[in-house]
Amino acid sequence: MKLSKIVLAVAVVAASASSVTSAIAQAKEQFFPLLSYRTGPYAPNGTPWANGKQDYLKMINARDGGINGVKITFEECETGYATDRGVECYERLKTRPGVTLFDPQATGITFALTEKAPVDKIPLMTLGYGLSVAADGMAFKWNFPYMGSYWTGADILIQHIGKNAGGLDKLKGKKIALVYHDSPFGKEPIPLLQERAKMHGFELQMLPVTAPGVEQKATWLQVRQSRPDYVMLWGWGVMNSTALKEAQATGFPRDKLYGVWWAGAEPDVRDVGEGAKGYQALALNGYGTQSKVIQDIMKHVHDKGQGTGAKDEVGSVLYTRGVIIQMLGVEAVRRAQERFGKGKVMTGEQVRWGMENLNLDQKKLDAMGFTGLMRPLSTSCADHMGSTWARVQTWDGKKWNITSDWYQSDEQILKPLIKAGSDKYLADKKLTRRDAADCQS
Repeated sequence: MKLSKIVLAVAVVAASASSVTSAIAQAKEQFFPLLSYRTGPYAPNGTPWANGKQDYLKMINARDGGINGVKITFEECETGYATDRGVECYERLKTRPGVTLFDPQATGITFALTEKAPVDKIPLMTLGYGLSVAADGMAFKWNFPYMGSYWTGADILIQHIGKNAGGLDKLKGKKIALVYHDSPFGKEPIPLLQERAKMHGFELQMLPVTAPGVEQKATWLQVRQSRPDYVMLWGWGVMNSTALKEAQATGFPRDKLYGVWWAGAEPDVRDVGEGAKGYQALALNGYGTQSKVIQDIMKHVHDKGQGTGAKDEVGSVLYTRGVIIQMLGVEAVRRAQERFGKGKVMTGEQVRWGMENLNLDQKKLDAMGFTGLMRPLSTSCADHMGSTWARVQTWDGKKWNITSDWYQSDEQILKPLIKAGSDKYLADKKLTRRDAADCQS
């Protein structure tokens, strides 16, 4: 009798311990890990990006009480844009309860995490960067290069240069130089540009710049000697302003210089001022302080002294891009809740489903306050990009101005490249494509 009571007591204690452990393990809040770089040569660009991401999450908590009642928590981890430090941050933060997704904020880090994400079942959002072939959701279940890749960006720039020249046929016999960051980021657009060069008969000159890009005199000496008709700048951080200063010093016309959307923000041109006048760069997103979402951030975050950075950077190009990134993450959670339980914390797997089933039409974007900041975005099992549009902006010496209509990348060129690239990736890794059943999971 005594023995049975002891056994029963032990069982009750064990059950209680189990329920306590379960309660501790069960997340009460949706956790957003934030990889960032506020130090080093990329800090001027990385900082407003990171600030926009934080402020949007703070605004959702303050204005809405979280995502359908689920509070958001976050923690930053400084990578310095270094791949090894980015992996360390990922490993440290991935085990947090309620982890949502990772935005690596660097193409090199994305490459390193692409094989980890399927194992850990945590999605990667790489808005406007990362692996171009990851647009193929049937091959890359966990990667989401929302709103565009380096292939879509390069394609749009060639379209724009061709339009300015009087038609793509006018590019025949021309020389286009690519001044690029000598890293996975800078090398990504090369296959697309090589394809376009074959199509239109222009010569592609490739000029790598050693990271971080503070020394470019030899590169621009080559530009002066080879005299290309156009230069495309694929830079990031201090490399961009350095390139613009060298272009000015060597007399290369700034209106023949075209940058990717990571070379088209205020820190890239501010120090060059009038010297960069006429420089054109892709605009992946809108910017400014007139949109409702930016006004809401001012009201609910900065006006209450809760802003992450300086108030005068709110609404800048990269700050707004950070806001858009976090909105897409929050909406993926909200979409996942529609299927897996409104008001519940979503797992990485559930968020992945939400990311794959987003449908943000213009009406929805307007209602959320994102009018003028982005195009509608709709994803599917096969399409993990959701939108392939961008505009071009021009620096007038003091500020950026949108100077083109929206361009859409040419799917007839991109789709075969993406399919060939994703097939090669799967073959190299001995992986297979997803089937229709997996698309429902």
